[in-house]
Parts: sequence; structure tokens; C-alpha cells
Amino acid sequence: MQRSVTKTAPPPTSPLQIADYRRFWLARFCAVLASTGMVVIIGYQLYDVARADYGMTIGEASFQLGLLGFAQFVPIFLLTPVAGVLADRMDRRKLAGTAAFLDAFVAIGLAVTTAIELRNLPVLYAFGVLHGTVRVFVRPAMGAIAPNIVPTALIPKAIALNSMAMQIGVIFGPAVAGYLFAWDRPSPYTISAAAEIVAGIAVLSIRNMPPLHADARKAHPVRQIIDGFHFIWKERFLFGCISLDLFAVLLGGATALLPVFARDILHVGPEGLGEMRAATAAGAAVVGVILSFKPLSKEVGAKMLWSVAAYGAATLAFGLSRDFALSLVFLALLGAADMVSMFVRGSLVQLRTPDDKRGRVSAISGLAISASNELGEMQSGIAAALLGATGAVVFGGAGAIFVTAIWAVIFPEIRRARTFEPAYPREAT
Repeated sequence: MQRSVTKTAPPPTSPLQIADYRRFWLARFCAVLASTGMVVIIGYQLYDVARADYGMTIGEASFQLGLLGFAQFVPIFLLTPVAGVLADRMDRRKLAGTAAFLDAFVAIGLAVTTAIELRNLPVLYAFGVLHGTVRVFVRPAMGAIAPNIVPTALIPKAIALNSMAMQIGVIFGPAVAGYLFAWDRPSPYTISAAAEIVAGIAVLSIRNMPPLHADARKAHPVRQIIDGFHFIWKERFLFGCISLDLFAVLLGGATALLPVFARDILHVGPEGLGEMRAATAAGAAVVGVILSFKPLSKEVGAKMLWSVAAYGAATLAFGLSRDFALSLVFLALLGAADMVSMFVRGSLVQLRTPDDKRGRVSAISGLAISASNELGEMQSGIAAALLGATGAVVFGGAGAIFVTAIWAVIFPEIRRARTFEPAYPREAT
């Protein structure tokens, strides 16, 4: 009597071999494509309206960009802890999908107001705040999904592919939006709405997610918020990684002033603005592709510190450049350095956080990213009003290098991080 032999499928060697991860990757790409395209055009419209319709000087209009960043940060600051708790208490797919659909409505509203030429600062500020509010709920949910659908050994590769999806979206989002805006002003927002709808459908179609932890809804939400902050404060390594990104990007964020460089310094218009934003993402995407095939595995903490310092140096060089092609090169180098930092930080944070806290830790990490981006825009706007756009970017790049040197001393845990060894046992998925 012959026995039938059941062949088991070999374990996946790439996250892309997992159907749910492919759906997740598509959702992340479309969400970033839509969001970055909207952000770039909102910023350019606001700066252009301030200059053309309100008669503001370059410094005054630059300050308006700073105010926009601050206006977007306020709801992020207030709602991020809530979003993190929701990501740990409810189905993360539903939270991310609902937020994507809501952002599609924001994009449609921007398309309509642009089509009827409702050009004024309050309207642009209002939509900027709405877009920032919706993004609060996307980040922690999406950030906590990937570790649930791939094996532990593939998490670093998944982080690299996640970042690559983000950077490819950042490449095409601003570039396409800039060209579309020059051709037909409402069209970039229409495309963003369609991309958000695809993102929502893709994330809701993910099937194999582990059930919620048994005690996910037992603790009081306020207690969970406090526990999330306490966990990061107690884990000095996580606190050092997150705070380094916060202060380095807060000082070194040149992207907030790209509309100033595009319109009044390099004189390349909205098309050039899209190309500058795309150059940063192109450098990051190239490095992301490399890391997805061959992730870093040794001396990862030191490499993260060096990459943040390189980010500051590229920012400083961009601020001094007056040649458009050379500026694109420096922006690409800036993006490449940022990608290395993001890859190491993202992998270490995910692997050193227990799953029942991943939503809250992802939310707090996202809050730091938002603080560095949105408050960085405010800082850049104020610095540009005082020092000029060039002075603000050069000062910020030098500041990022200085912060990195300080963090290397006060957080030796980062320098000592050798590998991506998980700190917590992996829950079955």
C-alpha cells in the first residue's frame, strides 16, 4: 500500500512572494503617490497665491509655507496618540482603508476649488489641515500591518520594500503632479483621489491578519496612550532613534523651501519643483532597491548615524547650489542618505517592539516624523524670513550634522547596535 506524500511549499525568500504583502505594497505606494502629489501642489499654490494675489515678498510668502506646516502639525500632534491606540484596538486594515477613502474626498474637494479658481489662503490652509488630519490615521495602521504578514526573517527586506514603495510614490507623485498642474490645474488632485481609492481597496483586501490580542480592548485608552509613551521612554535605544530623526530632519528639512527655490532662486517653475521633489525620492528609491535585495546586516547603528550626517551635508550643499542640474544631484544624495537612515531605524523599531504595542509605537514614531516635517516647515519658513532661503537651508544642514554628533555621544546604544536581532519573540501569524 502506497502512502501519499504531501509536499509543503518552501518558505518565502522575499516578501513579494506573499500575496497579502503585495496588496499591502500596492496600498502603500498608491497612498504615498496621492499624498505627496497633493502636498507639493498645495504648497506651490499657497506660495504662488501669497506672491501673486496677496503681493507678499519672498520672505513673507516663505513664512506662509511655515504656517502651513504648523497648521498641519496641530491635528497630528493632538490625534496621533488616539490613532496609535486605535491601531492596537481595532482591525488595522479597516482603519487604514477608511482613512484612505476620506483622503480621496479631500482630494476631490481640492480639485473642485481649483477648477472654480477659488484662490485664497484660508481655503488652502483648511484643505492642508484636513489632509494632515487624515494622514494621522494612515501611518500607525499601515506601519503595524507589515510585521503581521511577513515572517520575522523577512522583516528587514519588507522594511526596505516598504520604503521603496514610499520613495517610488514620492518620485512619481510630485513629478507627475507638477506637470499635470502646469497642464490642467485640477488634474493632480483628481489623480490623487483615484490613487487613494485604489489604496483603500488594496489594504482592505489583505486576508491573513492575526486576531487582536485578547487584552487589546481591556485597558483604558488613556492608559494605553500613557503605556506607549512610557515604553519608548524606557527603551533608550528606541527613544534615541526616534528623537535623532526628529531633530535632524527638523533642522535639515530643505523640502519645505523647494517652492522658493523653484520659483525665485532656480527659476524652474512647478515643473522644476516636481523634478526636485522627484530627485530626492529617486536617490532614496535606488538605495531602497539595493537594500531590498541585500539588506544591511552589520554595524547597523553606526551606519544610521553616518547616513544622517550625510543627509545634513547634502542639504547644506543643495542650499549653496545655483545650478539646477547640480541641485538635483545633491537632492538625490540627500534622499539616498535618508533612505539608509529610514531603513535602519524602521527595521530596529519594528523588531524591538512587541506586537501589542506596534500601533502606538508606530504612531509615536510617525508623530516624530510629522513633527520633523511639519514643524520643520515652520522652522524653515521662519529661518527663511530671517536668513533668506539659502541661509535657512545651509543653517539646517549644518544643524543636522551637529545633532548627529551629539546623539552619537549621549545615546551609545545606537552606536552599539550591531545587527537586526529581534528583542521580543514573534507572535504566530
